[in-house]
Amino acid sequence: MLYNLLYPLHTKVSAFNLFQYITFRAAYALLTALVISWLVGGRLIAWLKSRQTAGQPIREDGPATHFAKRGTPTMGGLLILIAWAGAVLLWCDLTNRHVWLALLATLGFGAIGFADDWLKLARGTSRGLPARWKFLAQLGLALVLAWVLARMVGTAVDVPVVRVSWELGAWYVPFAVFVLVGASNAVNLTDGLDGLAVGPAFMTAGTLAVVAYVAGHAVFAHYLKIPHVPGAGELAIVCAAAVGACLGFLWYNAYPAQVFMGDVGALALGGLLGYVALAVAQPFVLAIAGGLFVLEALSVIVQVASFKLTGKRVFRMAPLHHHFELKGWPEPKVVARLWIVSIVLAIAALSTLKVR
Repeated sequence: MLYNLLYPLHTKVSAFNLFQYITFRAAYALLTALVISWLVGGRLIAWLKSRQTAGQPIREDGPATHFAKRGTPTMGGLLILIAWAGAVLLWCDLTNRHVWLALLATLGFGAIGFADDWLKLARGTSRGLPARWKFLAQLGLALVLAWVLARMVGTAVDVPVVRVSWELGAWYVPFAVFVLVGASNAVNLTDGLDGLAVGPAFMTAGTLAVVAYVAGHAVFAHYLKIPHVPGAGELAIVCAAAVGACLGFLWYNAYPAQVFMGDVGALALGGLLGYVALAVAQPFVLAIAGGLFVLEALSVIVQVASFKLTGKRVFRMAPLHHHFELKGWPEPKVVARLWIVSIVLAIAALSTLKVR
């Protein structure tokens, strides 16, 4: 909004010329989201506590150490969405279609998560939306986004390192749906310990901010031999706002958490990461940078498949972070070590931009 209002006046006020620079607006989008989180966080948590007498329902089959967390409010992801959306609307070019589609993806998946969280609280159990309806809602939103993306940016995706443009043709829509729904659910599965999901989320968002900036810059994209996507630079601001919102949420979600993210935050962040990766034709970079989310999701798939086929479990408990808890690792140690893994993966993902 500020770009649309103030940049046209740069011929009269030279300071407004700063608004043309994506890096300037990205930095202030991050800071704005962080400040909004600090200003709103305490009040929002107090409001959530007043509406949730019992807090988030705790899984009866989860680690015993989690029972001490009873009474902690959930749906803290609302704080992420408020801070993120406020910063995006303030600092992005609102004539850019990618900005509005990112808003649709994030708030749309967030709305599905909100419904799931609300039903859990209303019923007082850890079961919210029936899995079938939750999946169908995600599938419907992902289909809309995939169809629009196919027409906006084409049906080819970049394969890092070998720098091959993989033309998917008619397979693009199902592939994009898989990325969107998969990313959304993978972040949700990772959200099981204080601060665990939000850390890799902002690291991955930061990685995609760099990728989006490069993809939107014709000279940089040509030099690095990655697809140039006109207008994608604004997504760097969208991702920077997500970094700020996640850092602000982490202020309250760090161990011991004052509030849990809930599906409203986890599904929204996954949807945002999936959308940005597809919009810049870099879903494989997302798979590397967000590799921790991939590992968490795969651990559940392997556990279920192994138990159904052989009657035996591969892990002590899935998702993966619970396996380490049951091995005796304290929760802060599990989170710190998985954050280290996420940092390494983010660096590896960025390195693929240069390798060719």
